[in-house]
Amino acid sequence: MNLQTALLDVHQMGEADRLTVAAGRSAIELMANAGSGVAIEIKRRWPAGSAIVLCGPGNNGGDGFVVARHLLAAGWTVRVALLGLRDRLSGAAAHHANLWAGEVLPLVPEVLAGADLVVDAIFGAGLGRPLDGAAADTLAAAAERDLTIVAVDVPSGLMGDTGEVLGAVKAALTVTFFRKKPGHLLLPGKQLCGEVVVVDIGISPAVLDQIVPQAFENDPVLWLADLPVPHDCGNKCTRGHALVSGGYPMTGAARMAARAAARAGAGLTTVAVPAIALPIYAATLTSIMVKPLVTPEDFSHLLADRHFSACLLGPGAGVGEETRLRALAILATGRPTLLDADALTSFQDKPADLDQAIIGPCVMTPHDGEFCRLFNPGGDKLTRTRAAALRSGAIIVLKGGDTVIASPDGRAIINTNAPPTLATAGAGDVLGGIILGLLAQGMEPFLAAAAAVWLHGAAATRFGPGLIAEDLPDLLPGVLRQLFERK
Repeated sequence: MNLQTALLDVHQMGEADRLTVAAGRSAIELMANAGSGVAIEIKRRWPAGSAIVLCGPGNNGGDGFVVARHLLAAGWTVRVALLGLRDRLSGAAAHHANLWAGEVLPLVPEVLAGADLVVDAIFGAGLGRPLDGAAADTLAAAAERDLTIVAVDVPSGLMGDTGEVLGAVKAALTVTFFRKKPGHLLLPGKQLCGEVVVVDIGISPAVLDQIVPQAFENDPVLWLADLPVPHDCGNKCTRGHALVSGGYPMTGAARMAARAAARAGAGLTTVAVPAIALPIYAATLTSIMVKPLVTPEDFSHLLADRHFSACLLGPGAGVGEETRLRALAILATGRPTLLDADALTSFQDKPADLDQAIIGPCVMTPHDGEFCRLFNPGGDKLTRTRAAALRSGAIIVLKGGDTVIASPDGRAIINTNAPPTLATAGAGDVLGGIILGLLAQGMEPFLAAAAAVWLHGAAATRFGPGLIAEDLPDLLPGVLRQLFERK
């Protein structure tokens, strides 16, 4: 995969540092580049004022001493406070601390007096315990006074691998190095990072070939080359035929999903519905074909038609044995399948049956509640989504403000472009339809899911406040047009 948006966990970032030093770059140089990079980002955003730089006892604190020197040289009034004793610093951190000619104060809340800006260089992403003592008290006091906080690497007390918050306070800006970490993107940590900027400190991207990252931030660079584009020699059949299983009396979910599949590019879209619901679907869908199901065998006969290239079951389907059996029938065809909502909950008492039935490409799109009914809810979001994908053999899209898309092979993508307006009824049904439309056109399931999640967020952002789910399908053409132009 494209490594531009690779995410590195704490261990992997340490390995990137180690490989870089082994290749001839000194740790002192890397720290100098990190601290100067933070200072540059501060100077870009704020006029010279009074800064207090809070330094910790490790490499993060060493970065802070570099920041202090550069801000002082740029005309800022700068004070430095250190957690612990200066003579206990070692390595590159000790080197840069010794280059600071000013006073080093003890790190206590009182050092905040008179400061306009606080640089949090106490602890980085590798902290493995809750923030406590003077560090916690000082940062809490800075937040209470509404001081501008700039975090070095991560806000101190935010777990870099998981996004767990153990005492961190909100920063206006977080400056990290080489690549972001999962904790910058996963909730609740994402909410505390403010603007996140990645600074180049001299680590070659070539180290990623040895580290082999498996997590990525969602971006078109990951999947744009695979996004289906209509071409002159194509026709409606070559663009795929999407099948949606429609429910009754909850008919809106399947109708929105079907429209989204068509807007995402499926050449044909059919909704199979109970005969009693035919007037509702037929009256509201025009370019979408509606197939009434009169007898229980009609759905099986429909699946025998090899022209359907991808199937969706779940939105408005109803929870129960009928939906469960229908899901098993779809999965038995081996065609690309998306299961959502009621189709997932229908297996809550027999999750192993669902796992065993997956013999072809399959995507599941649970929200947290549906996920907990089928999978182990323990652990951070990235870990549990990966575990669910491995167990089931499906692509898992665990939805939310930090949607995670995970593949059974361990690859995972964290989405970051979803606005809070997507928290509206039916938005998930539309997402399922977008994924279906891409699957129907032959897009590889992991990339199709990632692309659809991004398209979903971009469409919502384009609309702005007041969004309802029905708005989303008609916003897709504008988003796709821009992507096709890039491609």
